[in-house]
Amino acid sequence: MKKNQGIELTDVTDVYNGPEGDLWELVMGEQIHIGGLASSMSLAEQAGVGDGMRGVDLCCCSGAGMRFLLRFRGVASMIGVDATETVVRRGEERCVTDGCSDRTRFLQEDVCASSLPSGEADFVWGEDAWCYVIDKPKLISEAARLVRSGGTIAFTDWVEGNGLSDEEAGRFMAFMKFPNVESIEGYAALLSANDCEVISAEDTQQFAPHIDLYLQMLNMQLTYDALRIIGFDQDLMGALATEMVFMQELAHAGKIKQGRFVARKR
Repeated sequence: MKKNQGIELTDVTDVYNGPEGDLWELVMGEQIHIGGLASSMSLAEQAGVGDGMRGVDLCCCSGAGMRFLLRFRGVASMIGVDATETVVRRGEERCVTDGCSDRTRFLQEDVCASSLPSGEADFVWGEDAWCYVIDKPKLISEAARLVRSGGTIAFTDWVEGNGLSDEEAGRFMAFMKFPNVESIEGYAALLSANDCEVISAEDTQQFAPHIDLYLQMLNMQLTYDALRIIGFDQDLMGALATEMVFMQELAHAGKIKQGRFVARKR
């Protein structure tokens, strides 16, 4: 695991309380994760998430994943946990608009130490957000605590690939505000250590083409919209574009990937 000791939780909440979070939503959509709806559907199908289940979304952001599960998978109810006030408030508003507020609940809490009871969730869910959590072992332990015996932990995340140098990792993590970046093997080991049977731990092969897409959208269609979000600061826009291109290079070299994980609690 590559680490950046300089990144704290407040750095992450500052992103999603401010314009940078709005910029990510502009580029990636309300589902701020690689692959959007198709990725969510693939994860849910592989994990067997469906009718009547009760789930917990750790690092739920504005709850797009929860609303997807309610609408497309027939899930009975969802609880979302996130540390950022802005996205929690936005998620509550969007659930009211979508008519599902009676089946959702948001908690602005530490995802590694929530107030939720043990062993009551049928599944724990996450999409490309656990990369922001400092203590990965504690996070996986919390997910295992929340899910019932026989229940499922299902998530995707940005992970370390092959040949990522310390210098490259440091630059990437500083840009993304990641305190560390886990590997596929590392996540699988953490799940196993928390009494979970790993059903799947794999590279989705979707990271590089989606970074290409986001850069194309910014360059060809969304330039004005992005500039408006950051106060028409063209120097900042140029700096952000430089870091995105660097991330694109890492993606095509296989040094950063999107991992997909499904595990069953014993």
